[in-house]
Amino acid sequence: MTSLITLCGKELRDLSRNRSVQLLIAFLAVVVVLSVLVAAADFRTKTADYTSYLQALKASGGAVNAPPPDLFPLQMLRAGMEYLEIVGSLFAVILGYGLIAKEKNNGTLELLFTRPLGRYSFAAGKILAALIIWTAVTTALFAVITATLLIAGNAPLTGTDLIRLIIAAAHTTIYLTLWSLAALALAALTRAPGTGLILALVLWLVVVLIIPQIGDTMDPDNQIPGGLFASLQIDKAHEHAVMANFTGYETSRDLIEQTSLTKQYERPLFAWLGIKNQYNQQSPAFVWAGTFNHTLWLLAGFAAAVTAALLAGTRDKLLRKV
Repeated sequence: MTSLITLCGKELRDLSRNRSVQLLIAFLAVVVVLSVLVAAADFRTKTADYTSYLQALKASGGAVNAPPPDLFPLQMLRAGMEYLEIVGSLFAVILGYGLIAKEKNNGTLELLFTRPLGRYSFAAGKILAALIIWTAVTTALFAVITATLLIAGNAPLTGTDLIRLIIAAAHTTIYLTLWSLAALALAALTRAPGTGLILALVLWLVVVLIIPQIGDTMDPDNQIPGGLFASLQIDKAHEHAVMANFTGYETSRDLIEQTSLTKQYERPLFAWLGIKNQYNQQSPAFVWAGTFNHTLWLLAGFAAAVTAALLAGTRDKLLRKV
């Protein structure tokens, strides 16, 4: 246990001094803040358009039937969450690869294993460091997001909103740590760390971009801006009636999407933040009942990544490749 804590502490000190890691995290913070500012500006434009329409209608003596646009603050986070989902996971791959690559490239692996380390202490120290660093980064990012919503977005947040943000941050920590551990395991298993990085990037490409894109392309409602059924002025009841004739197709499309851990992260995330309209302003119990299976699959992926990193980061496997 002592060696694990020592290795973890050393890793955290190294990461805190790594300028590349600092720049990547700063870039993530800037991107999510800008996405919130853009969403807030878009809402102000909609409000101004509504006010202008209202004044013109009153001047002409017409009656007002259209309600003003509703402000749901957490829905302004959609773009920021998509950046974390795609760009954040890519950064997590780079960070996880670096945890092993620096030891191999610096020739410090053999030196480290001259010490009386437990069989899994080396890998466990790296895993714990990755979990701590992503917990700290995600906490800081969501604190910045919350401040941006309150100050720049002028969006009031309730206690329930803050709980939803904490749950979203927890999902994001698990998702990003998962990617770092997957990259760590691949870098540990390959003779050249660069090969492990290529394999991790291929895995990232398939899971984060290709599989979700296939699912989105198969969804007919995604093919027209604003939605196919909305553009055809088909209400929800009739939309469900139409789609009832394509249950086999929809089941296949859903299964394809669910093979991607990115979708297992995105679905509960968007539900808790109310980005998906069916969950917006619903109770936590309702959201949990509709998304707990995705959260459990995400946790299963995290457990698999931890196991892979532990088994790949042993003395025998690492020194055999040197």
